[in-house]
Amino acid sequence: MSTTHTNLAAFIWSVADLLRGDYKQSEYGKVILPFTVLRRLDCVLAPTKDAVLARRAELVTKGVENTDRLLKRAAKVDFYNTSKLTFGAAVRDQDNVTSNLKAYVGAFSQNVEDIFEAFDFYGQLQRLDGAGLTYQVASKFTEIDLSPERVSNHDMGYAFEELIRKFSEISNETAGEHFTPREVIRLMVNLLLAPDEAELTTPGVVRRVFDPACGTGGMLTAAEEFIQEHNPHARVFPFGQELNAESYAICKSDMMIKGENSENIKLGNSFSHDKHYGEKFHYLLANPPFGVEWKKVKSEIENEAKIGFAGRFGAGLPRINDGSLLFLQHMIHHMKKPEDGGSRLAIVFNGSPLFTGAAESGESKIRQWILENDWLEAIVALPDQLFYNTGISTYFWILSNRKDAAHKGKVILLDAREHWSKMRKSLGDKRKYVPEAEIATLTRLYGEALTAATDESHPMHEKVKVFAPRDFGYHRITVERPLKLRFEVTEDALVELEVAKPLAKYSERDKLLDLLRGLLGRPAAFRKVEFARTLKETLVPLGKLSAPVDKAVWSTVSVSDPEGELQTDRHGDSLPDPDLRDYEIVPLDQDIDEYMRREVLPHVPDAWVDHSKTKVGYEIPFTRHFYKYVPPRPLEEIDAELKDLEAQIQRLLTEVTE
Repeated sequence: MSTTHTNLAAFIWSVADLLRGDYKQSEYGKVILPFTVLRRLDCVLAPTKDAVLARRAELVTKGVENTDRLLKRAAKVDFYNTSKLTFGAAVRDQDNVTSNLKAYVGAFSQNVEDIFEAFDFYGQLQRLDGAGLTYQVASKFTEIDLSPERVSNHDMGYAFEELIRKFSEISNETAGEHFTPREVIRLMVNLLLAPDEAELTTPGVVRRVFDPACGTGGMLTAAEEFIQEHNPHARVFPFGQELNAESYAICKSDMMIKGENSENIKLGNSFSHDKHYGEKFHYLLANPPFGVEWKKVKSEIENEAKIGFAGRFGAGLPRINDGSLLFLQHMIHHMKKPEDGGSRLAIVFNGSPLFTGAAESGESKIRQWILENDWLEAIVALPDQLFYNTGISTYFWILSNRKDAAHKGKVILLDAREHWSKMRKSLGDKRKYVPEAEIATLTRLYGEALTAATDESHPMHEKVKVFAPRDFGYHRITVERPLKLRFEVTEDALVELEVAKPLAKYSERDKLLDLLRGLLGRPAAFRKVEFARTLKETLVPLGKLSAPVDKAVWSTVSVSDPEGELQTDRHGDSLPDPDLRDYEIVPLDQDIDEYMRREVLPHVPDAWVDHSKTKVGYEIPFTRHFYKYVPPRPLEEIDAELKDLEAQIQRLLTEVTE
C-alpha cells in the first residue's frame, strides 16, 4: 500500500468521528463512500467545468435537445455536471448546504445520477440534515484534493478498498464480498493473460474483459493495466455486473473517471438477470463469494436449466447452498466461440467445487462437461490466509476453449501453496500475501508447466503435475453380495413387529403377537419352506393375512446369516443383501470386471457388480496428487521424549515439596 492512499483512507476515516452517536458504526460507509466519490468526481471535472457550462449555454441557444454526447466531449470524460455550483461552492453556503448538494448532484449526467441512487445519497443527505451534520461532514471533504494529478486511479482504488474493508469489519460483514487482495488479482491476471503476451502486442488489438461479480472493479482494472503495459495502444473494454449497490457505485464511478464506458457496468444478480445477455468476451475473470446460496433465485435458475444448453445452466445445477459452479457456467456461456477466436477464463474458488457432489450429481456433471470438452487448462492451489474474510485454502481455475496444440488434452495442477510471505500486520483473516518476486516465479512456472512436469531436473518439478481430462473421471460401481437368511422368532423380532406400520390398524395385532410368541426359543430354520410351514400352522386362527401384514411378519423373522439359505428371484438369480452392499470407485479407463477380479473377488468371491447402478463421476482430488508421506517418528525416539518429560515433571514436583 502506498503512503498516499493510506493517508487518504485515514483522513476520510476521521470523518467517522463526526457521525458517532447519530449513526451506528455499521452505517458509516453509507455516508463516507458516496461523499468520497462525489468529491473525486468534482475534482475530475474541475479543469473542464467552464467549458461544459459554455457549451451547454451554446446548445440551449441553438435549441439542441440531445446534448449528452456533446457535453461529455466537452468534459473530456464520460460524465459531466451542468450546475453552476461546484462541490466547494455548494458546501460554503452553510444555511443551504443540503439543498445545494441535492441540486449539484441532480445536475450530473444520468450515468452519475444512477451511482448516487445506488448509494441512496439523497436519503443520507436528509438524515444528515435532520442530525445537523450535513455542513460538518461535507466541509471535511472540501479539505482534500482528490484530483487525478494528486491521487492516481491506482491509489484511489486502494483507498476505496481500505475503507470498505474497515466498514465491513466493524459491521461484521465479509470484506471478501467486495474486493480481492491486489496481489491475488495480479497473480490471477498474469496467469490468465501472460500466455497471450505476443498476441496482445499486436498493433490495433482490441480486447473485451468481463467480471460477473466485479465488486469495486479491481480485477477489471488489473486486466486493463496488464494489457496496456504490454501495448499502450491496445483498446480494452471492461464489462462487469455487481449485486452490491455500493460496490457497483464505486466501480461505475471509477470507470467514468478513467474514461471508460460506465454503461458497461451493470447492477443486478448475475444468476437471475444477465445484464450482458448475448455478449461475448475475450477474457473473463471473477472472485465470486464462496459458498453463495442461490435459494432466492431458485425458480429462475431452474427454469433456465430446463432449456438445456440454449441457456446458461445446461450442464447441471449444484446444491442450493453453493452457487460457485453456476458462476463458472455463466462465464463459459459468455466465452467467444473457438471459430471466433475463443476466450480464456479465470475464477477463484474454495476447495468445494473440486470434489463436492457424488457421481452424476449436479456438481459432478458440470465438472464432466468442462473436462470432456477439454476446457480446463489448469488449477492452481494458493496459500491459505490470503483473503480478508476467510483463512481457507483457495484455487484458481483457468479455462480456455482455444488451447494451443501443446496444451490440448492436458490439465495442469500447480501447487503454489508455499509461495507466500507473512504480513507484518494481519488484516482480518489475511495473514499472508504473495510478494512480487513470488508472483514472477509462479508466472514463469506456469509458462513452463508442461516442461516442469516431465523434466525431473527442473527445480520446481514437484510443484507441477499434468493429467488427461479423463484421469479425473471414475465409475462408481455397486458391489452386491448374495442374500442368505435364517428364519426365527426372537424378542427383537416381536418388538420390531409390534411397532410396524402395517400392524397399526390391524385389529388382530395382539393375537398375532401372542401366537408368534409361542415360537420363541425354537431353533432357527435355514430353509424358508420349512419355516413357512411352521408359521402357517401357528397362525391358522387368524386365517389368511393381508399382504402388508404378511410382508411385515416375514421381514421381522428373516435374519441375514452367512450360513443361511441363499435367496433367489423367480428366475433363479441370487437376490442381493442390502446390508452387505458396497460401493467402489474405479478409474474411468480401467475395466470394471478386471478391477473386480483384482481388488474385490479375492476377498469376497461371491460378489458381483450390478451394472445397472453404475454411475460416471468426475472430481479433481488436488491435495491427494501432491500428498507426501511423512513416516511417524521411531517409537524409541517418542519413548525417550516421554521419559525426559517425566523426569522434568518429577524435578518440578520435588522443588514444590521442598
